[in-house]
Amino acid sequence: MSTKPLGWPVREAPVTRGGVLAQSDFRQAVEMLPLVSIDLLLRDAAGHYLTGLRANPPAQGAWFVPGGRIRKNESLRDALRRIVHDELGLSLPEHAWKPRGVYEHFYGTNFAGEAGRSTHYVVLAYEAELSLDTASLPLVQHNGYRWLPAEVIAADPGVHPYTQAYFKE
Repeated sequence: MSTKPLGWPVREAPVTRGGVLAQSDFRQAVEMLPLVSIDLLLRDAAGHYLTGLRANPPAQGAWFVPGGRIRKNESLRDALRRIVHDELGLSLPEHAWKPRGVYEHFYGTNFAGEAGRSTHYVVLAYEAELSLDTASLPLVQHNGYRWLPAEVIAADPGVHPYTQAYFKE
């Protein structure tokens, strides 16, 4: 006897490696579900915040804070540790990061830049203080980095409105 309701297609679960879906399965997930992500608001000793010039959609070509998606079966602690490492090449203790708030980001494109294929993020923003040289940062998700005061970020038209919102509160 089947435990699935009648009419539901039977499909094997997508094979994942470390919570990462194949691109076709991820595209379908983005179409159907919100994604949960973490944004990193890194502040230096002078009170300036780190932004990077986004290399990938969505938000490609805009200045944005570093961040990344939380993977299936990944705890917040592990996701924060991985995202800090992947985005900044750093290892910071969990207690260094303070929750800043929960936000929503809506894009008219997806990770492949396909117009009309929207993306919805529920974003957990975390803030920490650390000074570092931008030359040491990875150039995978961002083409370059800069440190700016919050009021400059909030007013700069090159900064994505979702990043500006963190500094207009």
